[in-house]
Amino acid sequence: MHSDLRAHWGLDPAVTFLNHGSFGACPTAVRAAQRALQDRLERQPVDFFARDWWGLVEGARQAVAAFVGADPAGFVFVRNATEGVNAVLRSFPLQAGDEVLVTDHEYQACRNALDFVCARAGARVVEVALPFVGYTAAEAEARILAAVTPHTRLALVDHVTSQTGLVLPVERLVPALAERGVLTLVDGAHAPGMVALDLDALGAAFYTANCHKWLCAPKGAGFLWVGAAHRAQVRPLSISHGAAMALPAGGSRLHAEFDWPGTADFTAWLCVPEAIEYVGGLLPGGWPAIRARNHGLAVQGRARICAALGVAPPCDAAFIGCTASVPLPDGGPPEEGRLATDPDPLNQALRRRGVEVPVVGWPRAPQRVLRISAALYNTPADYDRLADALEAELC
Repeated sequence: MHSDLRAHWGLDPAVTFLNHGSFGACPTAVRAAQRALQDRLERQPVDFFARDWWGLVEGARQAVAAFVGADPAGFVFVRNATEGVNAVLRSFPLQAGDEVLVTDHEYQACRNALDFVCARAGARVVEVALPFVGYTAAEAEARILAAVTPHTRLALVDHVTSQTGLVLPVERLVPALAERGVLTLVDGAHAPGMVALDLDALGAAFYTANCHKWLCAPKGAGFLWVGAAHRAQVRPLSISHGAAMALPAGGSRLHAEFDWPGTADFTAWLCVPEAIEYVGGLLPGGWPAIRARNHGLAVQGRARICAALGVAPPCDAAFIGCTASVPLPDGGPPEEGRLATDPDPLNQALRRRGVEVPVVGWPRAPQRVLRISAALYNTPADYDRLADALEAELC
């Protein structure tokens, strides 16, 4: 039996959906709000783009920046966190011999971008290995700081890791790295809606995140926040009219460039405030209650899956948010000869049993892990169904 809250989403009722973490899921009411904006756009495209757009995007910016505790002057929308990471890295003045820190848990798309810009500049990527089983925030902090050298210019750090679901101690890392002369780019792809955010207090030089995951906004909505000292430096991937347009008094070149990357449907950006308000209203306690409820469900679900697999939880519950990964008991990587893009056989078997959950290879371990998500539409019964399916396939 599904949660009553699931009625707010259009998810397939025949599927036990435990993979909110990959692409999110947008409530039907928020999708309706986006369709209304798209209808408005198509009724009078010139009005929408040439006359109304700047006011619409500024209103959305103010609302979302307030939700994440960010100065709106440094806040711009992007399509997703990968785009935000690329914009920062491709704007950053790396030189030959510079070093950039990254952990071995970094999302592969962002690691690809880092490898690209470092190779082009002659800079060096320094990978810091963090444990998955036995992970602690204190050890993560110690290992990252120990890797700093006089050549370290930047650290690319996840707020919440993708494959392993670990919450990294960015509140301690950002100031500690700054004391050593290192700027921080925080990849917060999973953070908004999963953990409480106050970006001004955090003080990272750069922070980028998705809104389509835990805020449940439409696909194509993310943001980039840039600290005051770096706003003249960061440019969008698409250089368009904003690079040369005349600015009003007090206008922002950062906003002008990012707010208009070219003609496209960016109505997803405008729907993020709607998603924040709508989803936040589904529980009496608002977003703090949602975060607490989903975290508790992830911990409960992880315990159920660990019991079914006969493995111990890999880390303390304090170090996960609304996603939780469990090492598979075979402990091995994907079988030899299978392409990284091919679905894992266990994933396919579980899908045939009506359960959607990712089984991923974490190539730097190497180890296969199963990652569950806990969203508002999930209930403890969903993890029971997954556990039964795992026992049928593996035991």
